[in-house]
Amino acid sequence: MAAQKRISKELGDLTKSAPSGVAVSLVDEANLFTWSVTMEGPAGSPYAGGTFSLRLELPPDYPFKPPTVRFTTKVYHPNISNDSPPNSGTMCLGMLKADQWKPSTKLTAVLEFTRQLLKEPNPDDAVEAKIAEVYRTDRAAFEKEAKDWTKRYATGQGKK
Repeated sequence: MAAQKRISKELGDLTKSAPSGVAVSLVDEANLFTWSVTMEGPAGSPYAGGTFSLRLELPPDYPFKPPTVRFTTKVYHPNISNDSPPNSGTMCLGMLKADQWKPSTKLTAVLEFTRQLLKEPNPDDAVEAKIAEVYRTDRAAFEKEAKDWTKRYATGQGKK
């Protein structure tokens, strides 16, 4: 019951004043534990101009266990998985790891850090080693591919 109260409060706060470039809603009004998130690609990043969909799932024992956040829009990024479902879109974000999660962390911070990860990839904590290598060794090629994927998957232009 405590989880539902905390989740309701955070959802209300996020609905009223979400971080810049982020919108949140429930996937199903009857389920507080699964959220749909829309995130604009940050200005100054190869994801600018794109709109990315994410799914945020909260465990029944939230806030004592971290949420899972997954991109449902394909993203060319060293910290976001391009595996086949169900692992596609999972991301490597330190604060969401069980051993680093703090119950005091608010979901608004999770979403801000997720958006910041789009602006500042961390190739040293990559889930996509090949993309991390391109990021490290040929930034121009990385940015071109990330822009191409953004155009293809996150703007409604290009092939899906």
